[in-house]
Amino acid sequence: MRIAFYGSSLLSSYWNGAATYYRGMLRDLAGRGYRVTFYEPDAFDRQKHRDIEPPDWAEVRVWPATPDAMREVVAEAVRADVVVKASGVGVFDHELLQGVMAAARPDATRIFWDVDAPATLAEITPAPDHALRRVLPQLDFVLTYGGGPPVVGAYEDLGARRCVPVYNALDPTTHHPVPADPRFVADLSFLGNRLPDREARVEEFFLRPAAMRPGRSFLIGGNGWESKGTPGNVRHIGHVSTNEHNAFNTSPLAVLNIARDSMASVGFSPATRVFEAAGAGACLITDAWVGLELFLKEGEEVLVARDGTDVARHVEALTPERARAIGDAARRRILAEHTYDRRGAQVDRLLREHVGARAAA
Repeated sequence: MRIAFYGSSLLSSYWNGAATYYRGMLRDLAGRGYRVTFYEPDAFDRQKHRDIEPPDWAEVRVWPATPDAMREVVAEAVRADVVVKASGVGVFDHELLQGVMAAARPDATRIFWDVDAPATLAEITPAPDHALRRVLPQLDFVLTYGGGPPVVGAYEDLGARRCVPVYNALDPTTHHPVPADPRFVADLSFLGNRLPDREARVEEFFLRPAAMRPGRSFLIGGNGWESKGTPGNVRHIGHVSTNEHNAFNTSPLAVLNIARDSMASVGFSPATRVFEAAGAGACLITDAWVGLELFLKEGEEVLVARDGTDVARHVEALTPERARAIGDAARRRILAEHTYDRRGAQVDRLLREHVGARAAA
């Protein structure tokens, strides 16, 4: 089957936290025989900050972020057996969604793939005329990379035929243990772009613990933090490309996961960073959210913090031996239960069952 996937970027993680997810999912599907074409706009300087070149398992079409170019790539949806519009492309999102679903063949499978479902639902629920609300009844699936039962129920209440979470996972060929890198050595590190719905939680779970532990070293990576006032023991290193994530995760004593506001409130939304860190064997400290136990066990495979004081206590009590034991346990759990070959098998099964049911009908 041919898949036409319209997303933010496969080639660049710059201001694009979904890159790891796209790569893991689509590489596995390509290995199962799907022919993938990924359409991404040349926007937000992503093409200047590529992490990878076009892979051999997908054709990548980079299109100028103009109306004419958008219409050209929309028209190519007619060639595909499966047409996917992802959330958060960043330019022409509404036009792409309506366009590719209208251009798709009558027998094509139509999918909206939401990589930030809680935020999307907060936007569309009070807006009956929203483009996605109008298209929902025409879609065969809404797939989400998190959200669990609350997201499934909300989407189906809004008219989705079927909503299925396809969670983030680990690609062990990409994220794995590596030697420590002096650039990333710290007691606690956090990696994430500065976003309005994350900043207050970063202040609570990262900057406040740093202020409480002036004798410890803290490292923050990601775009946007250079203008943020931080305690003197916090070092900012800017954008960290995906080919440096393993070293970023293995070099500190522990790494921190901080959910965005909407994902924390809904739960069941593990970020890609959770699986990257676990795959590298890092000791992970995460803020608390409902559904965490589906992925990692508190106290044995992950340390959980309810506030900044908890983070500070974890950092103070953690020894290298304890950190290593937690990281090793997390890696074993994720390798056993949460890899992209499992997620790819899930999506493959959904698509083939859907095509089979349609043929039978």
